[in-house]
Amino acid sequence: MDGKPIDTERATAPPAGRPEAETPAPVAEVAAPSEVTPADDPLLADIIAALKTVYDPEIPSDIYELGLIYSVDVDDDRNVAISMTLTAPGCPVAGEMPKWVENAVNAVPGVANTTVTMTFDPPWDMSRMSDEARLALNMF
Repeated sequence: MDGKPIDTERATAPPAGRPEAETPAPVAEVAAPSEVTPADDPLLADIIAALKTVYDPEIPSDIYELGLIYSVDVDDDRNVAISMTLTAPGCPVAGEMPKWVENAVNAVPGVANTTVTMTFDPPWDMSRMSDEARLALNMF
């Protein structure tokens, strides 16, 4: 350093003969899809908590963490529609588990009615399990 002050304007200017870099055009922000999460909807959080009280008797994990619940829809009248599956079509509790789910969700204050629909499309597989369920089943 020669002791002279630095000309910051000159120091930050593009080299001679090279045009200044263009300022990129602002990027339009894309809104995220509108999904209701348990944090946004206390009733949904309570429904999920109720679903976590229902266990597959053959597997020591609740049906929510196992990934057996495919969807939970709550309409404006607080009717709940649940789409769920089983680990296998021949599950011994296939006839009973939908009623367990219905009873658990109907017990949530504010729920008007619950309808449970069983589906095997897509078939359940272990990739649907949460990390919590994998940990409970020592699958790590």
